[in-house]
This record gives sequence, structure tokens and C-alpha cells, in this order.
Amino acid sequence: MKSNRLDILDRTFKFGVRIIKLANSLPRSPAGYAIANQLVRAGTAIGANLEEAQSAHSKKDFIHGVTISLKEARECYYWLRIVLESKLTEEKKLEAILDENEQIVKILVSIIKKAKSNS
Repeated sequence: MKSNRLDILDRTFKFGVRIIKLANSLPRSPAGYAIANQLVRAGTAIGANLEEAQSAHSKKDFIHGVTISLKEARECYYWLRIVLESKLTEEKKLEAILDENEQIVKILVSIIKKAKSNS
């Protein structure tokens, strides 16, 4: 269990770094700046909220923290799709990060379900 926890914490941290790099590569235009800001905010909040949830005072508090991470992950997915559809970067650059985002969402959903069933 501890290994799985460290894995998702590490994955969300690395995901945040990848999001920052992607945001820095977007066009320097009004749309590019606006979307980059949203991507960085949502993409880095996934791991930050998950880290914070590790110090939760209760199971309910933990579930709440992970749920916030899930919401941020879903928002990040939205912005990544906006980047893809508006062709602000090459589709090839987005494939792996979109896939990782989907995997993170699935893991967070699983964590929430497991935590709820154990309460």
C-alpha cells in the first residue's frame, strides 16, 4: 500500500512538471497565455492536493482532499483537450500527457472508492 501511495504521489509530481513544460511551449499569444495559466494551475494542483491529503485528520478529510485532486485532474484534461482541438501544439506532444492524465483520473477514482468502502 505504501508503495502504491508513493507511486501516485510521484506520478502526480512528474505530471505537474510535464504540464509546466507544456505550458511554457504554448504560443505567446493571449489564448496561449490564458490556457497555459489554467493548465499550470490545474495540473500542479493535482499533486499538491494529493500531498496535502496525506496529512488528513480523518478519513473524511482524506477523501475530500483526493476528491479535490480528482476535480483538478478532470479540469486539466479539459484544458489539454482545448490545446489539442485548437492546435496550439502538435498532437504528438499531447498523446502521452493525455494518457497519463486519464490514468491519474482512474487511480484517483479508485483511491476514493477504496477509502469510502473502508470507512
